[in-house]
Formats: sequence, structure tokens, C-alpha cells
Amino acid sequence: MYASREDIGYDFGDDSKAGSKPIKPNANIDGGWAWMIVLSSFFVHILIMGSQMALGILNMEWLEEFNQSRGLTAWVSSLSMGITLIVGPFIGLFISMCGCRKTAIIGGILNALGWILSAYASNVHYLFLTFGVTAGIGSGMVYLPAVVMVGQYFQKRRALAQGLSTTGTGFGAFLMTALLKYLCTEFGWRNAMFIQGAISLNLCVCGALMRPLSPKGVREKYVVRSNGEDNRAKALSHSTETIKSNGVLSEEPEKKEESTNEEVLDSVQRTEIGGRSRSGRNMYGLRILKTVSQLTVTVKKGFALWYSSYFGAASLFTNRVFVAFVIWALFAYSSFVIPFIHLPEIVKQYSLSSQNNIFPLTSIIAIVHIFGKVILGIISDLPCISTWNVFLMANFTLVTCILTLPLMRTYISLAVVCALIGFSSGYFSLMPVVTEDLVGTKYLANAYGIIICANGISALLGPPFAGWIYDITQKYDFSFYVSGLLYMVGILFLLIQPCILKRQPREKSTEEAQV
Repeated sequence: MYASREDIGYDFGDDSKAGSKPIKPNANIDGGWAWMIVLSSFFVHILIMGSQMALGILNMEWLEEFNQSRGLTAWVSSLSMGITLIVGPFIGLFISMCGCRKTAIIGGILNALGWILSAYASNVHYLFLTFGVTAGIGSGMVYLPAVVMVGQYFQKRRALAQGLSTTGTGFGAFLMTALLKYLCTEFGWRNAMFIQGAISLNLCVCGALMRPLSPKGVREKYVVRSNGEDNRAKALSHSTETIKSNGVLSEEPEKKEESTNEEVLDSVQRTEIGGRSRSGRNMYGLRILKTVSQLTVTVKKGFALWYSSYFGAASLFTNRVFVAFVIWALFAYSSFVIPFIHLPEIVKQYSLSSQNNIFPLTSIIAIVHIFGKVILGIISDLPCISTWNVFLMANFTLVTCILTLPLMRTYISLAVVCALIGFSSGYFSLMPVVTEDLVGTKYLANAYGIIICANGISALLGPPFAGWIYDITQKYDFSFYVSGLLYMVGILFLLIQPCILKRQPREKSTEEAQV
């Protein structure tokens, strides 16, 4: 069964009407400025996700500097990674009100501030606030817009575009690991964090590149998509009128609210004109009132969209596949994060530091991760391949590697397993594609915000849990076993659902649209 946004109850009724009109496609969809969006998202992944994947270097420096337990020290990295993702639903509200560009620029400033303030840390608890919370929130404000913008600008090559942009995580993990190691050796970890904060200001430039699609361009994107997807929706037993009669998609309150807001603005404008004739001294106050009224309208519309996505009649949680997707995300991400945080310590325990210094295992994961994202993205874009099946196969491979990694005791065997971890974890580039197939572009920001929030909880609890297990057993083996088993539980939630997400072959969709 095809589980798409039609199954959730969302209706893009305007698309079918618009599809009957010959509209020239927007040149920026699947081309033009869309590739600048991919470039911007690529650098965001380098500076944010890549830096977080390299925190194992700083984690060792913090252990030596503050002489705290591994479990407590690991909370610094976990807070940064976790909060970056946990704030996703709230960043979705910012995006609904302010747009992706403004949200990303503010986040870039906040992220750089967190790095710089962390250079003056006197204890681990200080890092919780500056690096974990401040830099984490800033990272989240840049990361979600970077993913959402790629989804808005691409239709035919979404998986490839997301794959190319998210390869920045692999490049970043490789580059930032080498950079932080060099900076810590030459200047100390405090100066290294200060320099990294200055580098992070480039996130503001990435945010400035996130030029929003015009309303016409967004409408044309829906028209292109309607040729392949909305015709399948016509085969559903419930019609658009039935859905509207149930109150799921009724837009009357929104229209009434818009008309009310327009009346408020018109009254302000009439008052402004009258003020000019009476006195020029009141003009400044009237302009402020008009600006506040316009801001209020924007905030109300953004909050209404955000609220309806989570709690309204068209809630995202009415789709069982999406709920299973969220449960999977709660267990999955920690299994990928734990090796990055604790592999340097594991290598030291196995007396493999000399070999690891030549070619770090984390760098192997990062490099292969790049190819995994691109290759899995290309495979998923093939007309005869189901993105959902590729996604599941990659998950099965990754959980197998996590469970077998503690059994490896030589550098070669660890390198092979790490390479498989890097390749199979390339499914991260498919997560936005699967989410968009479920809910559509309009709700992508809020839906993906929920997914990365669940990932953030996983990333937040995973590394400290592994450190806590080590403090008790003096081994990391049980940490990998437990996280792998929980990961398997998440995968089973995806498999037991009666609805299985499949992306239909595009050629078939085009033929159906022509009929």
C-alpha cells in the first residue's frame, strides 16, 4: 500500500485544479538557484554536523583538563548533538513565522557565540550551558532550514540533492577531526574552540544564500508533483469534499482570519492617511502600529500552521507509518553517534593508537559516509527502486555492524566494520525524502523537525549511557550491544506497520497523469 500524505489526510486540492492549466515550470526547481541551495546546505553540514562528529578530540581534552568521569564529560558532546536536533519542532515554528533565511542567520550567530564562550570554561558544567545549550540551539536553527530548503527546491532529484548536501557531514567529520587535532596540538583546546567559533560565523553566509521560493514557484512545484501523485489520490474512496466535511482540511477559519487581519491593516492604513492630514507628529507612531499589526498577522499564520501540524485535525500523528518512523528515530541515532564519541578511547584500550594515528577509524567512517550518501541517493532516485526498501536495507546493515563491532580486536577488522558503518549510515540522506513522501513539502519543516527531535533524544542519551556502562563494567562492549538491540526494536516498529511506504516508478506516474 502506498503510504503518502494522502493517507494522513492532507489535501492539496488546489493542485489538481492548477494542474489543468498550462504553467511554465519555475527554472529554480531542480535547477538554477536550487544548486546554490545544495551548496549552502553542504557547508552547513560541514560546519555543524561535521564538527559534532569530531567532538571525540575535544572530549579527550576535557577528560584531561577537568578530571571528571567519562559519563559526565560525555554529556557535553551529547547536549550539543541532542539539542541541535531536539529543538527541531520549535525551529519549525520559527521557520513558519520568519522563514528559513532569517532563522539560519540568527542560528549562525548563536552557534559561533557558543563556541567562543566555551573557550573560557572553568568546569564541565560551564560547558553544558555554553557549548551544549547555546551552540546546540544555534546549530539547530541552521540545520533544519538547510534540510527544508533542499526539499523545497527539488522534485525529480530529491534523493540525489539531499545526498549531495548531506555529504558535508562526512567531509566535515574528516576535515574537522584533522583541524581540531591540529589546533589542539598547536594552540590548546581553548584557543581551538575560539578559532572554531570564528569559522562558524560562515553559517550566516550559508543562511543568506537560502533565498525563498516565490509563492508562484511553490505553486508550480505542487503542479509538477500533482502530475504523478495527485492523480493517484483520485482513486481513494474518500473525496476531497468528504475530507473537508470532516473538518480535516477546512480552510474557512483561516480565510476568515486572513480577512480579519486585512481589515485591521486597512484600518491602520486609513488611520495613517487621516493622521497625515491632521498632524505629522503621529506618523511615526502609526507606522510602528502598522508594523506591529503586520508582524502579528505573520506570527498568527505561522503559529496556526505549526499548531495544526502537531495538534490539529490534520495532525501528523494520525499516520501510523509516521508514528513508527518517530519511534525508530528515538533508538537509531545513538548507535551512529556512540562510535564517534568513544572510538578514540576504544582504540587506546586495544593498544592500536599508533595505527589509528596514521588513519583514524572515525575518518574511515566519515569518508565512506560520503560515498554512502551519494550512492544510496542515486539508487533511490531510480524509477524501479523503492526508497523505503533502500532505507530499510541500510538500517539492517548498520545495526549488524553495531552489534559486531565489539567483537573486533584488530585494526583491520575494526576498519572494515567502520567502513560498513559509514556506508550504511548514508541512509541519513534518505530521511528527508521519506518524510516528504509521507507528509508533502508544505508540512516538511514540522514533520522533519519531529524526526530530528527524536534523533536528538537518542543522541542526547546514547553517549552518556555508553560512558556510564563503561564506568561500571570497564568495557564498552555492553554499550554497543544494548544500543544495537534498541536500534533493532526501532526497525521492527517500521516493519510491523500494515502500511509500507513505496515510491512508485515515475514513468508509471506520468502515464497515469496523461490518462
